[in-house]
Amino acid sequence: MILAVYKELAFIAENEFADIVVVANIIFTTTRRAQKVRLSLIDGSLVDIWLTLDGRYSYHWHSVDKIYRHDNAPHEQWNFVSTFPKHCHDGKEKNVIDSDIPDKYQEAIRFFLQKVRERFI
Repeated sequence: MILAVYKELAFIAENEFADIVVVANIIFTTTRRAQKVRLSLIDGSLVDIWLTLDGRYSYHWHSVDKIYRHDNAPHEQWNFVSTFPKHCHDGKEKNVIDSDIPDKYQEAIRFFLQKVRERFI
């Protein structure tokens, strides 16, 4: 069940990244289905994590002037990336590079939040 996965992601974020994560909330749809995990960071920016049971995902951080996102949406415009459909939007929506985010969601959130942490320094 995706709710259990989102609870685990929220736990990892709040406990292992407490220096940058203020709170983790699970966002629900109007029909009470878990939709995503939203992390509020110490600078007021947000991280949204969306996963499906069939392996699709998006780890998205949007700060005031830049974005950082790993996802595997198979948009044909990014098919030049060697890791396609996995790709990373690094700084700007159209600045797309290879993605080396792990496939396991527990490892992926740690990888992603470590990269966010590094950008705070």
